[in-house]
Amino acid sequence: MIRFRVDMAPLLPQIDAMQRGVSAMMLNSIPRNDPATRLPTNGDEAVGFAFGTSSLGQVLVAATGTGVCAILIGSNRERLIADLRQSFPQAQPSGNDELARHIVQVVAMIETPAKAPDLPLDLNGSDFEIKVWQALRAIPAGKTMSYSELAEHIGMKGAAKDVGEACAANRIAIAIPCHRILRKDGSISGYRWGVHRKRALLEREGVL
Repeated sequence: MIRFRVDMAPLLPQIDAMQRGVSAMMLNSIPRNDPATRLPTNGDEAVGFAFGTSSLGQVLVAATGTGVCAILIGSNRERLIADLRQSFPQAQPSGNDELARHIVQVVAMIETPAKAPDLPLDLNGSDFEIKVWQALRAIPAGKTMSYSELAEHIGMKGAAKDVGEACAANRIAIAIPCHRILRKDGSISGYRWGVHRKRALLEREGVL
């Protein structure tokens, strides 16, 4: 019998890097065989959610039959669920295959914003908020605008404060990139999911 001895030491850095990459993309949703994870069957108003893990923390992705209605980022799952249910009280955990694909896409958007896929979205807000959110989606990675510039861009010159409130009301992180809005002097303003995450995203996009 011939035996081979493989020295793993030189390979450990590569293995560690691969493990970190897999961890970032790993889904942490409830097992799909559990009946409690299925989307309710009351039409498009049903909201299912699941979790993924990214370098910025836990990522909760929620969707209706129309598209993604929330992307929340944080470090505490219970708080993210509570935040989601303020807007969607009936939201339930889901092992839906399409939602699982959305989580992979969202994590990829966080890690490599320049290669962001086009997610189907289900926007819920006032006409003005939706107008602001649609304008935000047109800002590419690596570019930023001020609140006043965005207000003028949508034909609402002087409505910088209202634009800021619409950004604060955004429930769909990353896919509606409100992190690309800065103060007029170029400094970083508040961010629903933490200023440190906003800074990290802008650094990845080459803005800072």
